[in-house]
Amino acid sequence: MKKLVMATAAAALAAGAAAAEDVPIGVILGFTGPIESLTPHMAESAELAMTEVNESGAFLDGHTLVPVRADSTCIDSAAATAAAERLITTDGVVAIMGADCSGVTGAILSNVAVANGIPMVSPSATSPALSTAEDNGLFFRTAPSDARQGQVLADILADKDITEVAVTYTNNDYGKGLADAFAAAFEEAGGTITLAAPHEDGKADYSAEVGALASAGGEVLAVLGYADQGGKGVIQAALDSGAFDTFMMGDGMFADSLMDDLGRDMEGSFGAVPWAEGEGTEAFNAITEAAGINGESSFTRESYDAAALIALAMQAGGAATAEAVAANLMDVANAPGEPILPGELAKGLQILADGGEVDYVGASAVELIGPGEAAGTYREYTVTDGDYETVQFR
Repeated sequence: MKKLVMATAAAALAAGAAAAEDVPIGVILGFTGPIESLTPHMAESAELAMTEVNESGAFLDGHTLVPVRADSTCIDSAAATAAAERLITTDGVVAIMGADCSGVTGAILSNVAVANGIPMVSPSATSPALSTAEDNGLFFRTAPSDARQGQVLADILADKDITEVAVTYTNNDYGKGLADAFAAAFEEAGGTITLAAPHEDGKADYSAEVGALASAGGEVLAVLGYADQGGKGVIQAALDSGAFDTFMMGDGMFADSLMDDLGRDMEGSFGAVPWAEGEGTEAFNAITEAAGINGESSFTRESYDAAALIALAMQAGGAATAEAVAANLMDVANAPGEPILPGELAKGLQILADGGEVDYVGASAVELIGPGEAAGTYREYTVTDGDYETVQFR
């Protein structure tokens, strides 16, 4: 099937079936809200891939990808849905790079994307519930599910011989999904959760939440929230009161802003974040550094990869359409084919134009498993001298 699709694409490209035109691609991320310190770097990384495609001169006979940004807010599903509707009805996007947080991603998928036949490739929506969402084959993600992250966090605790923890999580789809996945893995391994309590984002004072967690006890406090919102507030309150001084953190807590503000007081804290190592990551680091982009921030690799996959899928299908993205994205993401790294999109586009096959490796060692799931690896880190220090990859 893959060879047939590629041959068809090559024939369409050779025939010059469509005149060169602008192709709008939605970039919907929480430019305001609890991860607003991360999303500019994510957007810039995705747009870097689009620029690379455009400068190649090999994309669909001179078509040009045009990124169109919209604000998901990360937490307001109604606002995110309205923003996505505008992207489709007003801006005419044919695919969406995003969204970011799991709740708004699910809302956009069910309320807008499926109804309009628009594929989405999220770089950071990690809720396990998205694995079974009704998506008509339109939803993909380059970050792994929190079902795996929960196991990774439990494994880290086991390696540290920590058997009792208190847990706080942001009260939304992401936080609840990750907390449930972690609890299942940790308790199966014999661990005890003294208290699992949600927290609301946007509060000025988290002393009551921390008081309850401290009363329950635990060797560390697991914080499964956002670094720019309630998760940071809980850590600040815990440090101020002396309730906890060591924290285990989920991926939403990985941010330079957290280290800038509290890192010096969090010595020995630890956590995990989707990350990759190897040739693809090194290539990504080189091109982002050359472009003046912070490629070391969370989910930048996954954002570049999401945009690159959209472009390669269109090229494989021989058309700048939603249908081409949905039909070909899994093929270009996986073997067989020529491995393609960041900075090599021109090479990948030309191979597809010539009727060949590509296996996009990208910055995050992309391997998509059904249904559109990323297998993924995690970077385990500790906080040392006020900054993140890598321990290993899992």
